[in-house]
Amino acid sequence: MELRTIIIDDEPFSREELLYLLKNHKEITIVGEASSAEKGLEVILREEPNVVFLDIEMTGMNGVELVETLQKLKRPPSVVFATAYPDYAVKAFRLEEAVDYLLKPFDELQVSQAVNRLLQKHTKSTQQPITGGTGKLAVQLEDRISYLDPKKVLYIYKEGRDTFIVAESGTFSSKTALKELETKLKGFSFFRVHKGYLVNMDKVEELVSWSTSVFQLKLKNNKDHIPVSRNYVKELRETLEL
Repeated sequence: MELRTIIIDDEPFSREELLYLLKNHKEITIVGEASSAEKGLEVILREEPNVVFLDIEMTGMNGVELVETLQKLKRPPSVVFATAYPDYAVKAFRLEEAVDYLLKPFDELQVSQAVNRLLQKHTKSTQQPITGGTGKLAVQLEDRISYLDPKKVLYIYKEGRDTFIVAESGTFSSKTALKELETKLKGFSFFRVHKGYLVNMDKVEELVSWSTSVFQLKLKNNKDHIPVSRNYVKELRETLEL
């Protein structure tokens, strides 16, 4: 899939740095650059990209205001905010087009994760929706194997090399890796919210913001708070909301 991309930033060095990092991804095709939101809007209307990497704090129109303007388009591009100001994170993620939030100076891994999230979003329409399944999860007890109904599982987490399944009936250890369990549970309402946590979305009660970059999930009838990686917040909100 080709991601036609525009970079908008009033700092030339930041544009060059981001351009350099994005060139490592064959899915990204840079179709334009701009040094202000106003000029960026002109480039967007002319080139019709499906992705914009956008600074927030700029002279004149800022990045958030530009995205609010882009929402009027029939097909607004996806946006990855790229800024030195973490205080904008919560407001940025409220915008429907926002896919990720990069902090300067840019990190190669962070940029790669943003590109992966963009690819996931733009291929989402071709993926099968979550549907109910009929399988059971096998967990080994001291003297027997027990089978759990996935719908009664709250969350699954990894601790070191061990995997634990937290269900309504208790916590069980599993010899199956978290990634493999994620694949097995694709027919159910599970979502990866962190590299070490898989959560049953039907059990989620609240998404709590502890700071501009730290989020946690509160589950129904459970006192545990599940950490949410910043890279998953936008997709998580889309999954939770109607």
